[in-house]
Amino acid sequence: MIVLASQSPRRRELLQRAGWTLEIVPSTADESIDPLLDPEALARSIAERKADEVFRRIRPTVPLLAADTLVFYKGKALGKPDDETHARKMLEQLSGAVHEVVTGVVVVAPSGRKSRLAVKTSVRFRAMEEHEILRYIATGEPMDRAGAYAIQGIGGFMVESLEGSYTNVVGLPLGESIEMLRAMGGRP
Repeated sequence: MIVLASQSPRRRELLQRAGWTLEIVPSTADESIDPLLDPEALARSIAERKADEVFRRIRPTVPLLAADTLVFYKGKALGKPDDETHARKMLEQLSGAVHEVVTGVVVVAPSGRKSRLAVKTSVRFRAMEEHEILRYIATGEPMDRAGAYAIQGIGGFMVESLEGSYTNVVGLPLGESIEMLRAMGGRP
């Protein structure tokens, strides 16, 4: 068993498919973005805030994992869209371009010892026509997603190629996360 400090159904599904039993304890930590940090440091910082908040609150007897996934375009973080107009603007920016997906992961052992990392994946979108963007937005899928898309869902049609971890783009670099959990005493 491990504690997952996240409400993300994608992280939960990835870890469960890999054989882990989870206790879900969503974090209430501040997830604000510090524009002075580089993408990797920012993702690690937010993940660490989440991990620290849950660890202090529940003092787990098993490893705890927290993560945060951010999308960056031209060095600027794209969060979750505020509304359909915001989603459209994001997707228009990403159309035909390369962007980065960075996930910070923090694993905390019951002793309080931490392991941290950030994984970056480059994603190239194909050039999309306006009607494709509008039809995708109409599905509702972009609305709770960093960068306004879900690669594992309908949004996969926009991805021309990627360099790096596919599961990182989904929301958790699974191979790296499993290694961190094992190093902290976790076993599936």
